Amino acid sequence: MRLLVTGVAGFIGSNFVHEALAGLNRERFSSVTGIDSLTYAGNSLNLAKLKKFKKFEFIQGNICSTKLMSQAIKKNDVVLNFAAETHVDNSLINSKKFVLSNYLGVSNILNILRNFPDKKFVQISTDEVYGQINKGSWIESDKLDPRSPYSATKAASDLLILSYINSYGINSCITRSSNNFGPGQHPEKLIPKTIISALKKSSIPVYGTGNNIRDWIYVGHNILAIQKIIFEGTSGNIYNIGGGNELTNLDVVKKILDLLGVEHECIKFVPDRLGHDFRYSVSSNKLQTELNFKVPKDFETRLAETVHWYKTNSNWWNNSKLSKI
Repeated sequence: MRLLVTGVAGFIGSNFVHEALAGLNRERFSSVTGIDSLTYAGNSLNLAKLKKFKKFEFIQGNICSTKLMSQAIKKNDVVLNFAAETHVDNSLINSKKFVLSNYLGVSNILNILRNFPDKKFVQISTDEVYGQINKGSWIESDKLDPRSPYSATKAASDLLILSYINSYGINSCITRSSNNFGPGQHPEKLIPKTIISALKKSSIPVYGTGNNIRDWIYVGHNILAIQKIIFEGTSGNIYNIGGGNELTNLDVVKKILDLLGVEHECIKFVPDRLGHDFRYSVSSNKLQTELNFKVPKDFETRLAETVHWYKTNSNWWNNSKLSKI
């Protein structure tokens, strides 16, 4: 299988490619081509660990380029789209980049795929497209209710993909995972921001009261679920990928500080984000029953490993593009 991965210099994309080239299913991937425009969210250090593999090729470019994407898609069997603007705060300031990457970029890929009915397209979406839920968990057929410009652009691209499946018969699946964490995540996200701020002996900013609830999934577990969907997912299907680890943001911050031996007095409550969703929760029952994949439950162990990684990889987060948190 020849695999094309967009957003390869980002957090999940780079971890996915490393697993594809060095993990349990490495023999199933004959080659991996990675594309990234290397915006602020991309890190060249993420690429460094991939370039040692002979089966990997990197191309710098934008998914909105029809020429680039046409050439790349033609040479590969599966297109896996991680490329996206993802930081909600940034989308509240200016949504233009989010529309360009998250929606028009996907539109470009879809229009190219109309000429390649033998290709498979897997779109990496988010649980945020459902909006917030106070009780229970979202299932794949629930209505979409995005509440930020970021989640609105992801929901729009999901709907566009479903329309292309219906109208043109393209072969595509959509994944919607809960909050990922692990090594190499951009410092703008809660877990790495907390770890790095604590290591720098800075205050730890927490929105509002810190009682907003998120479900956390270790990036490696999400990657294995995505691989399962690449191999066995049926076109037209959406698959939720939840970690089953629901915690308040404040609890997550306190767990990290405890692992680092830092007092909780460094926590600084800041004005809440505009339209801040209170709780996200997705059901992974479909993934388990239809594809026989169950997400492992080892949050505490993986969080400790993540904290250790940032402690021992200061060269990564001191990168000039990433150090301003």
